[in-house]
Amino acid sequence: MTSERPSVLVVDDSALVRRVLADLLEASGEFRVAGEATDGLEAIRKVHALAPDLVTLDIQMPGLDGLQVLGYLMSETPRPVVVLTAMEDPRGGDLTLRALELGAVDFVRKPVPDEGLEAAPLRERLLGALRGALRVNLAATGMLARPLTARQRATAPARPATRVVAIAASTGGPRALAELVPALPPDLEAAVLVAQHMPAGFTGSLAERLDRRSALPVSEARHGEPLLANRVYIAPGGRHLALSSGRTPCLEVRDGAPRLGVRPSADVLFAAVMEAFGAAAVGVVLTGMGRDGAEGLRLLRGTGAYGIVQDQATSTVYGMPRAALHAAGADAVSSLPDMARAIVEALASRRSGPM
Repeated sequence: MTSERPSVLVVDDSALVRRVLADLLEASGEFRVAGEATDGLEAIRKVHALAPDLVTLDIQMPGLDGLQVLGYLMSETPRPVVVLTAMEDPRGGDLTLRALELGAVDFVRKPVPDEGLEAAPLRERLLGALRGALRVNLAATGMLARPLTARQRATAPARPATRVVAIAASTGGPRALAELVPALPPDLEAAVLVAQHMPAGFTGSLAERLDRRSALPVSEARHGEPLLANRVYIAPGGRHLALSSGRTPCLEVRDGAPRLGVRPSADVLFAAVMEAFGAAAVGVVLTGMGRDGAEGLRLLRGTGAYGIVQDQATSTVYGMPRAALHAAGADAVSSLPDMARAIVEALASRRSGPM
C-alpha cells in the first residue's frame, strides 16, 4: 500500500449508493476514492487499471454479480474486500455468508429505505470495516471454493452435555467456522457454543449453512433450550449467550449491554461456561479484531479448562488470538486446518461433568 490515504474502489449498480459511499469515504479524511464501477465487468477492469488498496463490493448486481467478481479477485488479484448487502432481500444473509467464505473480509448492511442512506450507523460501520480490512492477513483468507459435503449426521440419543467447547470469533470467523465446524466428528461427546460477532439477522443463515455441511447439528441458540452433547449452538446476532446455573444447564439468551463494544460477547459466554463446567470445558479463540475472549479464556484456564488459540499464520486478523495469548496463555496454539483435531485431543482430557 502507498504512504498516502488508502485507496478504495466503490462497486455498486446504484448511482445513489455509489455517491453516498464516495462522499462518506472522502469526508472521512482516512480514505480516498480510487474510482467507481457500476457492474462486475467494470469492477474487474478497474481493479487491474487502478490497483486500489481496498474494494467495497455490492453482492447483488445484474450480469456478473458480486460473488463472481469476488471469486475472480481472490483468485487472480487478492486484496481486502468489504461487501455490501441488502437485508430486505430474503437471500441477503445466505449471500453474505457465501461472500465471507469466498474471502471477503467483512460486510456492511445497506440501510433499508426508511433509514436513509446517510444514516450515521452506515458511516461508522463502513469506516470500521475498512479500518479492519487494512489489518487483514490476505494469505489466510483463501476462499472456500465450494460448499462442503455433509457427513453422516450423528445419531446418538439426546442427553445433557457433560463437556463444552466454547468458541470466540470475529473478523474472518465465518470463513474459519466454515472450515472448523464441518471437520468436527459426529461423536464429539461435547456441546459446542459459538460467539461470532455479528448483528441480528445473519447468525440464523450462518447456522443453517453450517448445519447443511456438518456431521453435528448446528442451530441458532434459543433461550431456555437444554444444552445437549453433540450439538453446535450459535449465539444470536446482537445478543449475549450464557448458561443457566444448575445441575442441567440450559441456554440463556440475553439483551445486556455490549462488552468491549460487542454483543454477543465471548467473555460473557466463557464466564458462563466457567461457572457451569469449570475444568470440563475447552475455550477456543479464533481470528478477530480486539480483545474479546482474552479475559474469558483467562478465567476458564484458571479453573483448569483447556485453552486453544489460533495461530497467526492462519488468522485473518490476529488481534483476538494475540490478546488471548498475552492475557491467558494457551495449552495449544493451532492452525485452522488442525483446529478440529486439537479440540478432539483437548476433550480427551476433559472427563468431569458440570460443576
